[in-house]
Amino acid sequence: MNTKSALLVGVGGQGAILTAKILVNGLMKMGYDVKMSEVHGMSQRGGSVSTQVHWGEKVYSPVIGKGAADIMIAFEKMEAVRYAEFLKPDGIAVINDYEIPSSTVAAGLCEYPEGCLEAMVSSFKCHTLNAADIAMELGNPKCMNVVLFGAMTAALDFGDIDWEEIIRDTVPEKSLELNLKAYEAGRAAVLK
Repeated sequence: MNTKSALLVGVGGQGAILTAKILVNGLMKMGYDVKMSEVHGMSQRGGSVSTQVHWGEKVYSPVIGKGAADIMIAFEKMEAVRYAEFLKPDGIAVINDYEIPSSTVAAGLCEYPEGCLEAMVSSFKCHTLNAADIAMELGNPKCMNVVLFGAMTAALDFGDIDWEEIIRDTVPEKSLELNLKAYEAGRAAVLK
């Protein structure tokens, strides 16, 4: 198997790092060599977060170069555009149709850019969903990240990985049932 790579991008506090850990745990359980890199930046202040995951028979670096990611999971739609150059031309993007105003937008110094989803759909194979709304329907907006994770597993074939088992092993017991429902809801949003 050639190496594969996933890029998870969002805003601090959206759960991109936990989502990457679920992904990494599942891939390692299947016997893949896996490397992960996190970039937090000003994430604790609402800034951009990116997590890169490489897997395959032998992986030498977690770093994903421009035009090299097989799949991108964007927790916020402006972040999808910000990191689009890292996605392969035939790559897949799973995009949360959700806006988090940057500090400059919130301060009124600029406006949230229009056409983020349209720009991505015109250039890549995209699956868009409003994971925040799905999470709210399940009763807790904090499971939005696992909704997106479920969507990702439906969008990209990961073979015979039992993701529900991996979620059981990774997330805290108190939120397990909610996260299992979130995973299934995310898969259903892409497979419909």
